[in-house]
Amino acid sequence: MEAIIAPVDDMPQVEFLISTSEPNSGLLVGPDVFTESNLAEIIALAARYRVPAVNWSRSFTELGGLISYGPYVVDEYRRAAVYADRILKGAKPSELPVQAPIKFELVINLKTAKALGLEVPLQLQQLADEVIE
Repeated sequence: MEAIIAPVDDMPQVEFLISTSEPNSGLLVGPDVFTESNLAEIIALAARYRVPAVNWSRSFTELGGLISYGPYVVDEYRRAAVYADRILKGAKPSELPVQAPIKFELVINLKTAKALGLEVPLQLQQLADEVIE
C-alpha cells in the first residue's frame, strides 16, 4: 500500500480524499489548525466511508476516531507552567532547553472499531492507556 500525503484546507478536499481511498486503507490525520478545528467533521466522513482514522489527540478518539497516540497533554501543560514560572522569575527564554514530550498515551475506541468491522487485538488493548467501549 502506498502512503499519500495530502495537505488539505477545506472539507471538500477531505471528503474527496476519504471517499476515493483504496479498500483496506486508513487515514492519518496530522495536527494542524485546519484538521484540529474540523475533527468532528473529519471523523464523521471517515465513519461514513468506513475508513479507519488515527490522530495524535485524545479528543479525536473521544469524538469517534479509531485510535490516538500522542503526547499526554496534561503533562505538557504542567511542564509549560514550570517554564512560565522560571521566565517570570527572570530566566531568559532563549537559555532554557527545548523539551520533548516525556509521556505519551494510546487511546483506542472499540465502538468505532466495531462499527468499521475491525477487531483490535487484545494485546494492543492491554497496552492502551484507555479503551473506549
